[in-house]
Amino acid sequence: MTAEMTALIIAVAVLAVDIVIRIIALVVIAAGRRPQTALAWLLAIAFLPWIGLPLYLIAGRARLPKARRDRQAQVDMLIRRAVDDLDLERPALPEWLDPIATLNENLGSIPMVGGNRATLHHHHAEVLEAMIRDIDKATATIHVEFYIMALDDTVAPFYDALARAVDRGVVVRVLLDHLGSHGYPGYKAGIRRLDEMGALWQLMLPFRPLRGQIQRPDLRNHRKLLVVDGVVAHTGSRNLIDPGYQKPKNLKKGLQWKDFMVRFEGPVVSAIDAVFLTDWFCETGEILADEQAEPPEVEAGDLSCQVVPSGPGYDVENNLSLFASLIYSAREKVILTSPYFVPDDSIRYAVTTAAQSGRVVELFVSEVGDQFMVFHAQRSYYEELLRAGVRIWLYEGPTILHSKHVTIDDDVAVIGSSNLDMRSFTLDLEISVLVHSTSFTADVREVEQYYRDHSTELTLDAWSQQGRLAHTLDHVLRLTATVQ
Repeated sequence: MTAEMTALIIAVAVLAVDIVIRIIALVVIAAGRRPQTALAWLLAIAFLPWIGLPLYLIAGRARLPKARRDRQAQVDMLIRRAVDDLDLERPALPEWLDPIATLNENLGSIPMVGGNRATLHHHHAEVLEAMIRDIDKATATIHVEFYIMALDDTVAPFYDALARAVDRGVVVRVLLDHLGSHGYPGYKAGIRRLDEMGALWQLMLPFRPLRGQIQRPDLRNHRKLLVVDGVVAHTGSRNLIDPGYQKPKNLKKGLQWKDFMVRFEGPVVSAIDAVFLTDWFCETGEILADEQAEPPEVEAGDLSCQVVPSGPGYDVENNLSLFASLIYSAREKVILTSPYFVPDDSIRYAVTTAAQSGRVVELFVSEVGDQFMVFHAQRSYYEELLRAGVRIWLYEGPTILHSKHVTIDDDVAVIGSSNLDMRSFTLDLEISVLVHSTSFTADVREVEQYYRDHSTELTLDAWSQQGRLAHTLDHVLRLTATVQ
């Protein structure tokens, strides 16, 4: 066989493989996906098949391994049975909100419960101080779960409080996300400190191929929560790390993250703890028995709350369903706060439709970004939002507004770990708490006013002055949003 013939056969074979890859990709990728997600992957494979296909095989399925999802389903069944046995008295809800609460319960298994109390914290020092005060009162158990945990000077008092609790005989369990925490200075020091004090700890969604722990690496547990004795819980947006995140590039720019946490008392604490117990079981295989101390007598509150867990362990995007339903149901006002606003079509249409229908719609985001691709993808939505009538507030740099909450009209709020972006909807395990209360919503509105006082409103005229190159970059990177 001549060299020319060999070259021709190789070329034909390469072309045939290329065509087969594209055909298989068209059939497999389009099945069961949002059109925009499928299109992003198809474009990647069409233009760079030898890169796009391996990347798809690694990161193309937004689902945890079957064993992990089976454990999630097992816990959901146990929660449903426990709720049925308790025969809870459901709080009275507005007619429009009741079906949303039912939707949340059908998806996440956790009902709306009344009689709760809450305290808001949106300054990083007070957040840490409030958690440490509760840890120092613990008598039985402390459950800690954070996306990022690293030992540094700022959070060292938190670790010290855990150590004091262990010395008192309190059982301390800690869950931290593996890849979320791994890259930060102080990660290994934090692990050593947990070992030294005698805390029980486990990495969440560990990705260690050499140990046989292999799954899609960008599926992460993004939840942040603390539960003390089953009677007090904290949850929201703060990670257990210095507000500058100890990265040299952040320190050079002077970046500081601003967060929002809520301290809960009442029946909702058991629901937040159920999320921790679920994650502990999913990571360790251990179902924890009732270890809580006798709950103290506390005055019943006026908040009705529902915990909505979400993530790739579920068949659908629970948090996406929650946010879309609430925005479409708003009668007067929708205020959104998210560091990363990269919505899918359902949220984008819900937000613009609400504004075009005469509702007051406001969006709080950061003036500066910490993630280049996400920041520019987010900016690509600004013109459409502004033309629809959405007011956009840019929180002054170098602060990164990392808070995550939504208020609807004057009586509903959602707080938690979930961003309003496709990553939080599809790839990350999140926790959200739906609160029905005029007083709580009013408190969140005060925080929103604080943001407004420290923000600049972006107008359509000002946005139109942006250079063509910047707009082009924004829209090109928007194409990557569904696979970020």
